[in-house]
Amino acid sequence: MGWTGGYVLLALLLAPYLRKFGKYTVPDFVGDRYYSNTARVVAVIAAIFVSLTYVAGQMRGVGIVFSRFLQVNVETGVVIGMIIVAFFAILGGMKGITWTQVAQYCVLIVAYLIPAIAIAWVVTGIPIPQFAFTFSDIVEKLNQVQVDLGFQEYSAAFTSKTMLDVLFITIALMVGTAGLPHVIVRFYTVPDVRSARYSAAWALLFIAILYTTAPALATFARYNLIDSLHNKTVEEVQQLDWATKWENTGLLGFEDKNSNGRFELSPDKEQNEIIIDRDIIVLSTPEVAKLAPWVVALVAAGGLAAALSTASGLLLVISSSIAHDIYYRMINPGATEARRLMVGRIMVGFAIAVAGYFGVNPPGFVAQVVAFAFGLAAASFFPVIILGIFDKRTNREGAIAGMVTGLLFTAVYIIGVKFAGMQTWFFGVSPEGIGTVGMALNFIVTVAVSRFTPAPPAEIQELVENLRSPYNQPPALEEIGEEQLD
Repeated sequence: MGWTGGYVLLALLLAPYLRKFGKYTVPDFVGDRYYSNTARVVAVIAAIFVSLTYVAGQMRGVGIVFSRFLQVNVETGVVIGMIIVAFFAILGGMKGITWTQVAQYCVLIVAYLIPAIAIAWVVTGIPIPQFAFTFSDIVEKLNQVQVDLGFQEYSAAFTSKTMLDVLFITIALMVGTAGLPHVIVRFYTVPDVRSARYSAAWALLFIAILYTTAPALATFARYNLIDSLHNKTVEEVQQLDWATKWENTGLLGFEDKNSNGRFELSPDKEQNEIIIDRDIIVLSTPEVAKLAPWVVALVAAGGLAAALSTASGLLLVISSSIAHDIYYRMINPGATEARRLMVGRIMVGFAIAVAGYFGVNPPGFVAQVVAFAFGLAAASFFPVIILGIFDKRTNREGAIAGMVTGLLFTAVYIIGVKFAGMQTWFFGVSPEGIGTVGMALNFIVTVAVSRFTPAPPAEIQELVENLRSPYNQPPALEEIGEEQLD
């Protein structure tokens, strides 16, 4: 719901206006709209922070794919993934990465749907995953299995999180999607405003197909895993080729704690004898369902396509933020394109090294780490972009104060809870959902500070007015004059 809704916000509220504005990065938009190099620097810091968090999750995903199919440990898989991601990111440019993503997304969709359809047919006899999930008895079967093993029913709502936390996570994912720099940057490479709307609409269609399939695939995966592994003897597990190969990666483990010759799942972590890393679920599901080897390979290709596409875009954001928004716009305006390219590539190397470290030592599973990035994007970028488009009274002082407040609050909460033992003191909201609170603080601070400080220059207010007109082009930013920039 969060990620799909985010593209609705993009299509309606952000993409057309950002494309009309004509800048190439989010910090570029922030710096020029808020006539402030200080705002540009804050936006660069936020973009790097968000992108590094996100790309760490992608590195972990790439490493898992390579560790499984090259039969190496996950640490070695991450290193291999770092080399390949660096190759793609350093050679590709903005348009190259955009067109590469089109191809990769086609692979992703096909690789995700074909196994889901095949598993739905095998498990329920209904080939459409959404229908199999809704109209078959698979959920009832899984519920009963869960209860028999001592777990809660699979379909029970809010078993591990409060309803408030789930709501905040959903909002953070939604507005975080609309504020992610590497997503927004795709809309700068389309020919015009109309194309920006169409591209967002097509993305929304395919994303909706993908995410409505996810609950069905999750149900099939859990049912098959329990059926394949629970209460099996050592000899039976050794005969499962897929289990042996995943065990070699260190991401699947067995321990006969009660020495009865069988491996048993238990809700009690001390008694549980089968350890499954959550990040292997999607990749291992076709093997568990005994699908054809080419389907298993297709899933691996889809996983790599998704991770490489996203990682390339994130690394582009990091390199362009430093090379274009800081080095070229503020430090060395006379820098040649070759010099800027070199600076960008150095930053890509640095970012890959940091992301690789967190890929080997992740602060959470892949989806959790990614959720942190969405929360940080929601708390830092979404309010200043929305207000920058729709509120001509928002000024540079408000934007800077809002971004700093939202980013600092959210980052401190996430780091404190995940690494420093801090309690979830804000009504039990988890680190994945705290970005919603950071976003609200950003809005409040930005609007309040803007109202108590001088209004933006008349030229900026005219630019904002023209930005929302379907007919007028905004005035060239060069006409505003460098003297307006702090």
